[in-house]
Amino acid sequence: MHIVVLDAQALAPGDLTFDSFSTFGQLDVYQESRPDEVLSRCADADVVITNKVPFNRARIEALPRLKYIGVSATGHDIIDKEAAAAHGVAVTNVPSYSTDAVAQHVFAFILSLANSVDLHDRSVKEGRWEESTCFCYWERPLFELKGRTLGIVGLGSIGRRVAQIATAFGMEVIYTSPHSRLDGREPVSLDRLMEASDIITLHCPLTSDTRAMISRDTLSLVKSGAILVNASRGPLVDEDAVIEALDSGRLAWYCADVLSSEPPRGNKLSKHPRTLITPHIAWAPIETRRRLMGILASNLESYIQGGMQNRIV
Repeated sequence: MHIVVLDAQALAPGDLTFDSFSTFGQLDVYQESRPDEVLSRCADADVVITNKVPFNRARIEALPRLKYIGVSATGHDIIDKEAAAAHGVAVTNVPSYSTDAVAQHVFAFILSLANSVDLHDRSVKEGRWEESTCFCYWERPLFELKGRTLGIVGLGSIGRRVAQIATAFGMEVIYTSPHSRLDGREPVSLDRLMEASDIITLHCPLTSDTRAMISRDTLSLVKSGAILVNASRGPLVDEDAVIEALDSGRLAWYCADVLSSEPPRGNKLSKHPRTLITPHIAWAPIETRRRLMGILASNLESYIQGGMQNRIV
């Protein structure tokens, strides 16, 4: 069996390795792969491991030996699943490995705005406190989370964990979800959630229904000064509409770990003064990536033994 890892850089930039996969067969690991390199590198592959390298119908059809694609992430929109099924290519993903890490990142954003710890640390180091005539000062208004309403869009494992943390802070939690229920509480419509929430956080997959779900129309409903957090998928929001809402003051802040294009070359949101942007790192704690690596290997082992672990095709 020939196994090819196409973009190891994100998952294992030096602190982890794919060495355990060599027990399954010949292993070739590439830190990254340009589009023009994919077919030649995978020509003899039975198994491909990919994080962001897409496999559309044309690419799948050009690889007749390919039997298995392991997506080293939860989202699997990079795979043409109909084409994979038609050509007998099994596809697996890694669900629920990053629940705690992403929920933690969401509250890192929220607490960064609530308490402005980094901002005030910088001001102290720049001498502002030494120059103050008062024993305290603040560079921008601070606020408590208790009593504020958090609206959660999507109630998968991450959305549920975010709800638990918010409840511990004394926040009021509302949510919208087509299927799940939270502690017997009924979901609300997206419009109602946008109207009622002080902070809105997105936790749903990217589909044809959810693409640009946060639009000019939905943003027109938010209360002035609301905060929007996106640690899910960049294209869930219409980024031009978000910029307009920030410039008008309808949105106070946009916090995002994801953008519509990554890296965000020329993306105006990445440098907007009322955004907090991190480079898609909510999933990146070492414990989280180690867990992902273990599930990824277990998925392949299950496939080899005829199992169906985390199989989506």
